Amino acid sequence: MALGAPGILGAKEYSRVTEVRGPLIVVEGVSGIGYDEIVEVELASGERRRGRVLEVHRNIAVVQVFEGTTGITTTGSKVRFLRKPLEIPLSEDMLGRVFNGLGEPIDGGPPVVAEEKRDVNGAPLNPAMREYPEDFIQTGISAIDGMNTLVRGQKLPIFSGSGLPHNTLAAQIARQATVRGEEEEFAVVFAAIGIKYDDYLFFRKFFEETGALSRVAMFVNLADEPAMIRLVTPRAALTLAEYLAFERDMHVLVILTDMTNYAEALREISAAREEVPGRQGYPGYLYSDLASIYERAGRVKGRKGSITQMPILTMPNDDITHPIPDLTGYITEGQIVLSRELYNRGIYPPIDVLMSLSRLMKEGIGPGKTREDHGDVSNQLYAAYSRGVELRSLAAVVGEESLSETDRRYLKFADAFERRFLNQGVRENRPIEETLDIAWEILSILPEEELTNIREEYVKKYHPKYRGKTA
Repeated sequence: MALGAPGILGAKEYSRVTEVRGPLIVVEGVSGIGYDEIVEVELASGERRRGRVLEVHRNIAVVQVFEGTTGITTTGSKVRFLRKPLEIPLSEDMLGRVFNGLGEPIDGGPPVVAEEKRDVNGAPLNPAMREYPEDFIQTGISAIDGMNTLVRGQKLPIFSGSGLPHNTLAAQIARQATVRGEEEEFAVVFAAIGIKYDDYLFFRKFFEETGALSRVAMFVNLADEPAMIRLVTPRAALTLAEYLAFERDMHVLVILTDMTNYAEALREISAAREEVPGRQGYPGYLYSDLASIYERAGRVKGRKGSITQMPILTMPNDDITHPIPDLTGYITEGQIVLSRELYNRGIYPPIDVLMSLSRLMKEGIGPGKTREDHGDVSNQLYAAYSRGVELRSLAAVVGEESLSETDRRYLKFADAFERRFLNQGVRENRPIEETLDIAWEILSILPEEELTNIREEYVKKYHPKYRGKTA
C-alpha cells in the first residue's frame, strides 16, 4: 500500500516488496510510476539506498538498486518513488575533479555548486540540427593523425585486447588532443567503467603529472562496485559533456573505458530480468542501448562547442567479431585496432593500421586543415605497408634472397614503418607536419616509380631527394 512520503513533494512510498532477485527488487501495488524514475529504498535498519525503475507492468515495478540488494528483505523494507529521473548537478567547476559513477565527488573536495541539474539520460538531438564533422583534431600520435585521422564531433572507438596498452593510449590522447588553427585545448570528460583500482590510480597520476588534470573531469566506477552503477557512469559523464559543449561552448573529448564492462553489466541485468538472450547471452537491445551512448557525440548548428567521443573496449579473446565490437563498429565512424603482435615486438602504440579506419578522415585533412599531400601520403603508406606485410609471409617460405630488389625494398619499408612511423614515446607529441615528414622519409626507401598513389607535384615538393635530404 502507498504510505505517503512526508518531506518529498509528490513522492510515493510502498512497503510491498515481493521479491529480491540478484540486483533487482520487485514492488507490487504501485500506481502512476514511470520508467527510469529514481527510487529510494529504506531497509529495516534505517539504511537508505538508491535505485531506478527498470520496468513497469500494470501495478508491478521492477527496481534496480545501485548499491546492491544485500540486506534488503521482503519484510520491513520501504520503497519511495521520487517522481523524477536520475539527475546530476552540473558546473564548469567540475573540471579538475573526480566523481563516482553517480556524479558525487570522491576526491575529498567540496560538493558541486550546481549551475543546473540535468537528467543523465539526455535528450534526443534533432538529426536536422547536426553539423557535419570536418575539423581536424591533432592527437600527436602518427598512426592516428597520419592514417586514421580524428575529426571534431566524431565517435572513433579503440578496439583492444586484455593486457594491451589502451589505457596508456587513452591517457596520452586526453593529454595531447588539440584543434589545429585555434590551438585550443579540449576539456576532457573521462569515464572509467568497471576498472581496477590500480588503473584508476594510473589515470589520476598520469593527469596530475602531466598537468592535464585541471581540464579533466573523471567519473570512476571501480570493478568492486555494483554493476548497476556501470550503466549510469557513461551517461553521467556524457551529461556533463553536453553541458560543457552546448552551454559553455567548449570542445569536449569524451573517453569511455571500458565499454566491454558496461555491456557485461547490461547482460547481468538482462539475465536477472529473465529476458530472452540474444547473441552470446547479451540482450537483443544491446545495439540500441550502445547507440543511446555513442550517438550523444557530435556538433550542433548554431553552437560553438562539440563532443568528440573515443569509446575503448577490450575484445574478449581478441575477437573482433564478438557482439560488442561488432555492433560498436556499425554505430561509430570507424575504429582503431590494437595489435598484440606489434605489442609483443615492442611497438607503442601497437596500432594495426591495416585493420583500422576513420570514415571521416577525408573531411578533416588537406589544404588549410593539415597539409595538401596528406591524403596521397596516407594512401601510399597503406598500399606499401600492405604489400610489405604480404612479402614477409612470402619471404618466410621462399627466403628473402629469392625476392626481387624492389620486393626487398618493401620489406625494408615495412620494418621502417613500424619502427619509425608507428613507434613513438608515451610523452612524444608529434605535430602533423612531423608525422608527414617521417612518412616521406620512409617512403623514400622505395623506388620513386613505386609511389603511384602520390601526385607528381607532391613528390617533387616533399620527397627528401628533392629537399636535399637522404632516406
